Amino acid sequence: MPTNFQGTKEEQSTLNTFIKLMRATESLNQRLCKHLAEAGLTISQFGVLEALLHLGSQNQKEIGQKLLKSGGNITMVIDNLEKGGLVSRKKDPNDRRALIVSLTVQGKSFIEDFFPKHVKRISEEFSVLDENEKEELSKICKKLGMKKEVGSL
Repeated sequence: MPTNFQGTKEEQSTLNTFIKLMRATESLNQRLCKHLAEAGLTISQFGVLEALLHLGSQNQKEIGQKLLKSGGNITMVIDNLEKGGLVSRKKDPNDRRALIVSLTVQGKSFIEDFFPKHVKRISEEFSVLDENEKEELSKICKKLGMKKEVGSL
């Protein structure tokens, strides 16, 4: 679905690229989020569990920064994971204001079992790309993601 915007050639090209990127992202996310939902997880909950599995216990602020989530949002996500028995929180001995989030035994067992299945799903989704295309897409996404914010219009 191309843009109907009647701007310059460059603007039209940029908008068409943006539309394709967003549609591809949404389509991919819908399919992957369905897999997460079948396991009873949101994408944010999965992100927290994955971060704790691979990076170890962390404070809530660090987790929020890694997942690009606000403090309030990450608190709610962790609240729900804690209610499900997958994570626990305790006071940070080095900073009384901070809480350290850790996987519980149940949470560690769950994410260790689920993560390889999710990686398999992601691999299936990306199987339409060859290795060179994946590398190029990776570079392009990193370049877009690392762009410095410009002042407001």
